[in-house]
Amino acid sequence: MEKIIDAANGGMPLLGICNGFQVLCEAHLLPGALTRNHALHFLCHDQKLEITNNQTAWTTDFKVGQEIVIPLKNGEGSFQCDDATLAKLESEGRIIARYVGENPNGSRNKIAGITNERGNVVGLMPHPEHAIDPLTGPTADGLAFFTSVLNAMVK
Repeated sequence: MEKIIDAANGGMPLLGICNGFQVLCEAHLLPGALTRNHALHFLCHDQKLEITNNQTAWTTDFKVGQEIVIPLKNGEGSFQCDDATLAKLESEGRIIARYVGENPNGSRNKIAGITNERGNVVGLMPHPEHAIDPLTGPTADGLAFFTSVLNAMVK
């Protein structure tokens, strides 16, 4: 994990999806923690999100306010943090995506994903890798996370 932390601190784009988001928080690359869903059971459904920050290595191919649909599959997907951390994330624009409609897992402020201060590390609870082709997923909406980072790498 030390090499991953060093790479992230050096600017390498890093995406933690679902349990990977938990790992990024536990490694202190992102603030907060992921806890059991408020209903205390595993969730598995297509979830609508709103993109709220398109200034990270992983979100530049989205528009702010864009709504996307990608699968949500988790048992411990409730993003939690203290009030000071939440205020900082909000004021710095570091929330990259929010759940639209019902808050499926009890995350604070409907947070589905956040970024670090630099914008190279992103944690996202839903699974964009399961929405890159409409043949195998609900949409191809998740593909833009990966085209964003490819574009960031060639700049």
